[in-house]
Amino acid sequence: MKTKLYFTAIMLLGLMGVSHAQAQNPECTTNLSIFVEHAKVKNYDAAYTPWKMVYDQCPDLNRATYVYGERILKDKVKKTSGADKDGFIGDLLALYENYMKYFPKKAVKGDMMPKMVLTKYDNKMISDTEIYEDLSSAFKEDRDNFTNPKALYLYFSSLVDLNAAGKKELQEVFDVYDDVNEKIEEENTKLTDRIAKLLPKEEAGTLTSKEKKQLKSYNSYSENYGKIAGSIDSKLGKLADCDNLIPLYQKSFDSKKGDVKWVKRAVGRMFNKECTDDPMFKKLFEAQLALDPSADAYVYGGTLKQKAGDTKGAVADFNKALGLETDAKKKSSIAYKVATIYRRGSKSTARSYAQKAIDANPANGKAYLLIASLYASSANSCGKTAFEKRAIYWKAAETARKAGRVDPSLSGRASKAAASYSAKAPNKEMIFQEGMAGKTVTFSCWVGGSVKVPNL
Repeated sequence: MKTKLYFTAIMLLGLMGVSHAQAQNPECTTNLSIFVEHAKVKNYDAAYTPWKMVYDQCPDLNRATYVYGERILKDKVKKTSGADKDGFIGDLLALYENYMKYFPKKAVKGDMMPKMVLTKYDNKMISDTEIYEDLSSAFKEDRDNFTNPKALYLYFSSLVDLNAAGKKELQEVFDVYDDVNEKIEEENTKLTDRIAKLLPKEEAGTLTSKEKKQLKSYNSYSENYGKIAGSIDSKLGKLADCDNLIPLYQKSFDSKKGDVKWVKRAVGRMFNKECTDDPMFKKLFEAQLALDPSADAYVYGGTLKQKAGDTKGAVADFNKALGLETDAKKKSSIAYKVATIYRRGSKSTARSYAQKAIDANPANGKAYLLIASLYASSANSCGKTAFEKRAIYWKAAETARKAGRVDPSLSGRASKAAASYSAKAPNKEMIFQEGMAGKTVTFSCWVGGSVKVPNL
């Protein structure tokens, strides 16, 4: 039996690597195979004793000791209480430390430190100051591997709480807010790119079992990033209102006006918070234009011209921005910004820019949501009869659902929007009375196109 288990372990753990300890202590290799077999089927109680022997006596034998050890100890923490639970929590924290010690290339700080902080946080063993200091260290030293959504939120949330207690400055809150949001966007972009490659196969029904698992995982992580991004915005709350932003930037402008990163972030935040009427926005914008006459600068310039009533000049600047930008994702972002500006005026122009955003980045779910809202807001002007006017909501719902498919981080918003639109579309009674089941409604207004009426 031991021989069989040994060979099973070698097959399972070969990729993890085995050190010289294997040859020195045969009992460790035997127990390694035993605890792996138990842990694989989640029989963590049976896995604990052989795992503990390997962990104590051959800590550098195999990475599986730490991969499965984490699961084993988490199970112990979950099932125990009091002093026993505290002991297992301590063991889990020590395991993370030893993982970094014996397998430093695999157990990196950006992954392990957040796990340690979250373990302490979940068990009420750490202060806001400690949370922030530890996560700040991990983020700054190993940003690439700091991808845990919950830890990203906690990193920012603890800082906001420290600011509220008078222990941290508001500028630091904004800096970390930008850093964390940029990180979330980067990670979600990676996920949506992978999702985009698999969606055609899903729609065609040709996904392999492995690809189905991958798509499920990508969707789940993207949804989590979306939830965290929303929570971060909620946590920031009124701290980012114009009343706080303007005096902060007025105070810092002279010392920071040469820092292109600071200036661009300040302009972007005031733009997003619609603080563009204040002279400080123009001052910051001109500083950015001098430091970095980029595509974004023309977007802001176009906004100022639009507010001044110079529509022609505004459109010219927006198109310059799109012409200057070479990065597809950034081009998509610019086109989306322009679309949001036009949504209050020309719906067709707003859709045109939203479509440009989608053309540049098919995973831009926000652009789909914007188009859906444009359709929904046109219900009273699209169609002659009440049925035709309400039919536009089917098209809006369909477009909103597409947003959630291409970018699962927006799935919550997309589902809510689609449900709202669907509720306003003709109900079954109306479909029956009009005799429209399965037929097509064509839109002659700016929306164009058509939608198929559901069958009863």
